[in-house]
Amino acid sequence: MKLSSFLALKDFEAAARRKLPRPVFGYVCGAAEDNLSLTANEAAFSDLDLVPQVLKDVSRRTQETTLFGRTYAAPFGIAPMGLSALSAYRGDIVQAVAARKAGIPMVLSGSSLIPMEDVSSAAPGTWFQAYLPGEITRIDALLDRAHRAGFQELVVTVDIPISANRENNIRTGFSTPLRPSLRLAMDGLTHPRWLATTFGRTLLRHGMPHFENSFAERGAPILSANVLRDFTARDHFNWDHIRHIRQRWKGPLIIKGILHPQDARLAADNGVDGIIVSNHGGRQLDGAIAPLRILPEIVAATTLPVMIDSGFRRGSHILKALALGAAFVFVGRPFNYAAAIAEENGVTHAIGLLMAEIDRDMAMLGANTCAEITRASVRFRHTR
Repeated sequence: MKLSSFLALKDFEAAARRKLPRPVFGYVCGAAEDNLSLTANEAAFSDLDLVPQVLKDVSRRTQETTLFGRTYAAPFGIAPMGLSALSAYRGDIVQAVAARKAGIPMVLSGSSLIPMEDVSSAAPGTWFQAYLPGEITRIDALLDRAHRAGFQELVVTVDIPISANRENNIRTGFSTPLRPSLRLAMDGLTHPRWLATTFGRTLLRHGMPHFENSFAERGAPILSANVLRDFTARDHFNWDHIRHIRQRWKGPLIIKGILHPQDARLAADNGVDGIIVSNHGGRQLDGAIAPLRILPEIVAATTLPVMIDSGFRRGSHILKALALGAAFVFVGRPFNYAAAIAEENGVTHAIGLLMAEIDRDMAMLGANTCAEITRASVRFRHTR
């Protein structure tokens, strides 16, 4: 399949659906319960119109964006996505290397199947995202490991006190760990390209994948009949733990999963360096507000850099978020699909598509820099 036939990020999804076994694709594409938040994320962009300005010299366009002292080539990065190595061979490394070469950040998920040390070595400058329990000793051990691995930016996801009700996973036969069954075997056998080039190659070269980065120690294997994944004590996690992490972590500390202005204020009060407005791509609380809709209130509530994810698929989506005050945008699922189709080349192509869209849209909006995309660049179609 020629990458030139992929003209937009959405094109990768249909191709990935054909290549990936149903449980794997279902895990990536699915959300919680009735997918209300998933669909609301997409609908929010349609409620916001762009207001172009004309006859402006836009020949000096640049997307360069500075965040936490680093200058990136574009105002977006790759969001953390667990189990990326099930979609593509060495999927986390594939995404991180492509991002580094393109000059944008990639955030390694704490639910990844490749040791963080391997990813950091392959792509220095990658960020690390952690799902932390409410146990200080386990928190400290993981922070120490991430520091030794060379990570500077730490993203703590805070919207998972308990696991979500992901009925879609059950319907597609997905679980963590995956349980051996005739159905699972048939899903693999009916997708021979994935079985040979992704799962089979991983087994041959690296052995059975495990959850490598949830804690300081190695976690459960991805395929097991009787081992359970450890989700202990996340409902104990609170602002006291964030203050403790702030004391120990010397690099930029970002918390992900903010949807309430009061939480944005508390983040600043507790020494956090930045926040990511997110409803977890619709994968946690179904019915949670779309991040784009609450973004202006959160920006108004804090002086911290406000980043955002959930549902971004177009360059115009990214510019709409910048216009509402976002400092940066993270995009997830499309890069997972792109890696599934063509590994690093697929991710590189997807990054290029998004950069090209931003460049065109900036020109048509009359902007040379991302800072020139302001509240005056958008209008809400419907008042609320």
